[in-house]
Amino acid sequence: MDIKGINAALQDKSPIEIVEWAIQHGNKPVVTTNFRPYESAILHLTTKISPKLDVVWCDTGYNTSATYRHAKELIETLNLNIHIYVPQQSVGYRNVVLGIPEVDSPEHKTFSDQVKLEPFQRAMKIHSPDVWFTNLRKGQTAFRDGIDIVSQGKDGILKVSPFYNYSDEDLDEYLAENNLPNENNYYDPTKVLENRECGIHQ
Repeated sequence: MDIKGINAALQDKSPIEIVEWAIQHGNKPVVTTNFRPYESAILHLTTKISPKLDVVWCDTGYNTSATYRHAKELIETLNLNIHIYVPQQSVGYRNVVLGIPEVDSPEHKTFSDQVKLEPFQRAMKIHSPDVWFTNLRKGQTAFRDGIDIVSQGKDGILKVSPFYNYSDEDLDEYLAENNLPNENNYYDPTKVLENRECGIHQ
C-alpha cells in the first residue's frame, strides 16, 4: 500500500473528509479511546460518520473520578457503541503484589503489560480491525511526529489520525463549535511524563 501517496492525497483534507475516506476503504473500523483530554473530538467526529462504529476503551482501572464521569457523559450523549476491556488482575490485588513501579524499574514493563498492553491486544484480537482511528497528533511525542495522518503497522492495520495536524487551539475550536465537553484531570500510570510514548502505538 502506498502510504506516502495516501498521506499526500489527504494532507489538505479536513478531518471529516479523512474519516470518510477511511470508512470507504475499511471493512472493520474501530476507534480506541482512553477518555483523556480532547478525546470527545475524535469520538464525535468518527461516530458522526459511522454511528455504530465499535468504540474500544481499555480501562486501566487507575483513571481519576473526573475521567470516569467524563466517560459516562460521552458514552451517553454520543450514544457510543462502547466495548470496555479491563486488566485480568484487579487494582486491589496488583497494589499488594506489584504496586505502581517507578518508570525505570524492572517491574514497570510487567505493570504496563498488565494494565495496558494485554487488554489492548485482547481487544484488537476480538475486533480484528482493518482501520483503527486514533487521536494521535503531531507534536505529542517524537514517535508521533513521524507517523503522519495514515500509517500502517506490521499487523497491516491502517492507523488513521484525522486530527493529526491540529493544535490544541484547533481542537478547542472544534469542541466549542460542536458543544463538546473536555476533561483535563487525567492520569496514565504507565507514562508518568506527558511526552512519553505509552507503548500501544509503537
